[in-house]
Amino acid sequence: MRHVTAGKPIEVVIIDDSLVAREMLAQILSTDPAIQIVGMAVDGQDGVDMVARLKPDLVTMDIHMPRMDGIEATEQIMAFTPTPILVVSSSVHGEGMGAAFDALAAGALEVIKKPEPRDWADLERIGREVIRKVKILSKVRVITHIRGRRGMLDRAVLRVPPRVTGGRSIVAIGSSTGGPSALLTVLCPLPAEFPLPIVIAQHIAEGFIPGLVGWLNGACSVSVKAAEDGQELEPGVAYFAPTGRNLKISGGAMHFAAPEKGQLYIPSADTLLASVAESHGTHGIGVLLTGMGADGARGLKAMRDAGAATIAQDEATSTVFGMPKSAIELGAADKVLAVQDVAGEILRLAGL
Repeated sequence: MRHVTAGKPIEVVIIDDSLVAREMLAQILSTDPAIQIVGMAVDGQDGVDMVARLKPDLVTMDIHMPRMDGIEATEQIMAFTPTPILVVSSSVHGEGMGAAFDALAAGALEVIKKPEPRDWADLERIGREVIRKVKILSKVRVITHIRGRRGMLDRAVLRVPPRVTGGRSIVAIGSSTGGPSALLTVLCPLPAEFPLPIVIAQHIAEGFIPGLVGWLNGACSVSVKAAEDGQELEPGVAYFAPTGRNLKISGGAMHFAAPEKGQLYIPSADTLLASVAESHGTHGIGVLLTGMGADGARGLKAMRDAGAATIAQDEATSTVFGMPKSAIELGAADKVLAVQDVAGEILRLAGL
């Protein structure tokens, strides 16, 4: 891919079979002089050809399209013309909601809800967020990404009787850009009888947590759920913090909290991990995965200072190395591991 340089517009290709959606996205992005629409494709095949020809700085990708859908188009682009891809999907609810996350697993960077005709009145607010995402993601250095087979570890071998071993009582994870596919890699090798609860703060657009939960729950042996305020933690369950609220752990229960002053990302990985440091001390396992910015670094440091085991994803396997890099520079990580090795380390720490 070509790298975005100062003073040069960010060149964008829009791929969507809906004329209304293409025009709406084009109108939103064209309000910023730093962004230039260089092509609009009407389906996935048209889009793949256009990206190969124009080599833009970023692609916006619809999911449900004729001839070639957004998942296959993402696979083709990331295999032959690696380019930052922002999924713009209407599949927030219903049977098709997992498709957006399949595109993320294929190499797309993030997913946002597609603006709809009824959103015209609120176009300014929606536009600011879309433009912000495009500017951030266009700077990400992407690599050739060919989706491999799942199931790196034999789940049958990993099945063990439920028990708490290794002196650990909880796993806390923070992730952002690239997080859904990284979480798939980390959670899927864990057995259904994994003896610890798992709590997760993932930065994602509003409305997509249920889809992410359903997608991971269908792919992994551990149970994956959206967290509920006041809910008791259960072993073998991965709980996701809600969008727009912080998740804190107190003893064996989860509690929601309002965003703190100055927090950019909600739910905050810092807030979640710091609460686990306070409530579980030496019995915790903290993990910071791929993501933009520094959220989670201070929380992971609090966990390490409290005696917990801490892991940061390495640069080579991170979609964006911001969050784990900040944690490493802060001295927050006991170990720096490739994402495919994180599950094995969690299992070892849990005594399995």
